Amino acid sequence: MSVDMNSQASDSNEEDFGVNSEEDEDEDDGGDEDDQADYYEGVASDVEQQGADSFDPEEYQFTCLSYKESQCVLTEEVNTVAAALKVSPSVAKLILVHFHWQISQILDSHYCFLCVFQAPQSLQCGVCLQVVRRDSLLALPCQHSFCKACWEQHCTVLVKDGVGVGISCMAQDCSLCMPEDFVLPLLPGEELKDKYRRYLFRDYVESHFQLQLCPGADCPMVIKVQEPRARRVQCSRCNEVFCFKCRQMYHAPTDCATIRKWLTKCADDSETANYISAHTKDCPKCNICIEKNGGCNHMVSKSYFCWMCLGDWKTHGSEYYECSRYKENPDIVNQSQQAQAREALKKYLFYFERWENHNKSLQLEAQTYQRIQEKIQERVMNNLGTWIDWQYLHNAAKLLAKCRYTLQYTYPYAYYMESGPRKKLFEYQQAQLEAEIENLSWKVERADSYERGDLENQMHIAEQRRRTLLKDFHDT
Repeated sequence: MSVDMNSQASDSNEEDFGVNSEEDEDEDDGGDEDDQADYYEGVASDVEQQGADSFDPEEYQFTCLSYKESQCVLTEEVNTVAAALKVSPSVAKLILVHFHWQISQILDSHYCFLCVFQAPQSLQCGVCLQVVRRDSLLALPCQHSFCKACWEQHCTVLVKDGVGVGISCMAQDCSLCMPEDFVLPLLPGEELKDKYRRYLFRDYVESHFQLQLCPGADCPMVIKVQEPRARRVQCSRCNEVFCFKCRQMYHAPTDCATIRKWLTKCADDSETANYISAHTKDCPKCNICIEKNGGCNHMVSKSYFCWMCLGDWKTHGSEYYECSRYKENPDIVNQSQQAQAREALKKYLFYFERWENHNKSLQLEAQTYQRIQEKIQERVMNNLGTWIDWQYLHNAAKLLAKCRYTLQYTYPYAYYMESGPRKKLFEYQQAQLEAEIENLSWKVERADSYERGDLENQMHIAEQRRRTLLKDFHDT
């Protein structure tokens, strides 16, 4: 929705890490009600009751573990491997890290794990070259001997730099890692030892194929899954939503490698794309400067038109597929390098503009969501129904953001997708989803003008479009 700019707007060890588990459980869910993570709460069941396909491609089983619970999981696996291989727990941890904690692979392998600490063969330290007493020399199973003072300095420096499992032998070209029971006695002071334990825990979790640390600020929670996949998970403590596989913002249907490539490209080309970041455009009929102040692309000025392509909205329903699809130049490979470079930039800006537009729409629709919440509160206070009576407005706004979030991430997917029948199918489903989201956005912004049944039916259609696209194109 838009208006004339000159007019009024329209419509860890919990003791070590300082974590109190009891307070965590009693803590408020955190975050504002318009937080994007919150949009996924309580919407799916409402839609399913209206007859939508009950299968959700984003459904994924995971468990949120506290620091102590995570330690119990790790300790149990360490004890299993230590007993099976007849090695110490500290050595078992290094083996587990090497195999990404896949115990079946370790037990099925035929590796010989050399774990016995050897007596030094020389009385000379391999670093400072000083001749010292035999009991002052220490050696790993690799038999590289160094004096205790050099070991202490080596370990202290690395731990202060944030290294945990990665502390290895000081000998050149020797990559043998030092077990924790070798390192801990060498560290001066409990503070440094506590840091080392925290770094070890971080490394153990990050190397575990079924575990991920929550990326939320100062959050000690760990997410555990049975099968590691690029799926949406949410921390029960800080409500952080992220992709389990890459720990970045959830990005379906785009895969982890592609979204990294896209975000890097956007950062590298940010100056090139600056001109499309403005919130204003000229009305195609009267040339008045207008500002987009709502989430949908259905613009109202002196005429009705599409914010993205500036085309007439009256015929837009039949042309929506063309609006969201980039028209490749089939003859570009036969043209000059300069022409190919211009075409590449044109293609990137086409997808970037739509990616950025949906991101801004999410922000604007979050404001609409807040206004709906306030309106519901006002009606309840004035005895104009209960929260249950008006819950459908709340659900509609949340579902709108959920669908638009998915739609935003379809554009990096389409940008890197190879031309062919599969891309045509994807672009068709993308256009279908986009059309229904714009219809839903228009109705949510004007909820008082539509019957409840009409709005809920639009929710049902939009969610079906979203699930169909993810079912066919989400990485499985």
